[in-house]
Amino acid sequence: MLQNWKISLVFLFLSGLVLLFIVAPLAGMFLQTSAGQYADSVADAEVRNSIRLTLLCSLAGVLIFSVGAVPLAYLLARKRFPGREFVNGLVDLPVVIPHSAAGIAILGVVSRSSWLGQAGEAAGIHFVGGVAGIVIAMAYVSIPFLINAARDGFTSVPERLENAALTLGASPWRVFFTISLPLAKRQILTGLTMMWARGLSEFGAVVIIAYHPMVTPVLIWERFASFGLSNARPVAAVYVTVCLVVFVGMRLLGRKPQEKS
Repeated sequence: MLQNWKISLVFLFLSGLVLLFIVAPLAGMFLQTSAGQYADSVADAEVRNSIRLTLLCSLAGVLIFSVGAVPLAYLLARKRFPGREFVNGLVDLPVVIPHSAAGIAILGVVSRSSWLGQAGEAAGIHFVGGVAGIVIAMAYVSIPFLINAARDGFTSVPERLENAALTLGASPWRVFFTISLPLAKRQILTGLTMMWARGLSEFGAVVIIAYHPMVTPVLIWERFASFGLSNARPVAAVYVTVCLVVFVGMRLLGRKPQEKS
């Protein structure tokens, strides 16, 4: 029993250090921002517009790219094919590479000299310096979170349930929408939340593709570079508050009914 207490105390101490490492910078930022600075930032139309744009662009990326990400996750969870592990590695690539490099790579695909950029311009969609480019940049760096979570969710669904339904005459489509998808729903919702949250924080890829219109991470950087820490900190504090509210709200919505009681 004594040994258990010793290891518990050590683990509690180490855990406390990690939590302090996470919380201390944020706490310092909030404590060093006065109520007046909060009010001025909230009243600043540029700040409000950038936050609105950031939230909507990240959400748009989730809604658009989840249409393909969830089926890909299902294939990775259920099918065995040559190169499967290579595809799994490709899925994680946007997390590994520097996001400035990701922005350069994306820019090469959506620039006005590329066929996609030219097609977009012809259709009135501007990738470089436009909302569409922001959506793509956010989705690119955040989509691994959705694919990996959804893949784990589908993996946890017993294949015998799907096979039993197929044996009883259900179509593959019906099996997917009535068995696989509902049973993996919680992990998929977690992935959607993480993808949205990750998109909200993106700077490196976005700033290369679309400095304007300005999302909040870019606005924070501009305020810091142009006016210093005292002008950037209130905007950062307001934005972090908004992100925390959104993230906690999404987490609460994704909880199981028994966890809410």
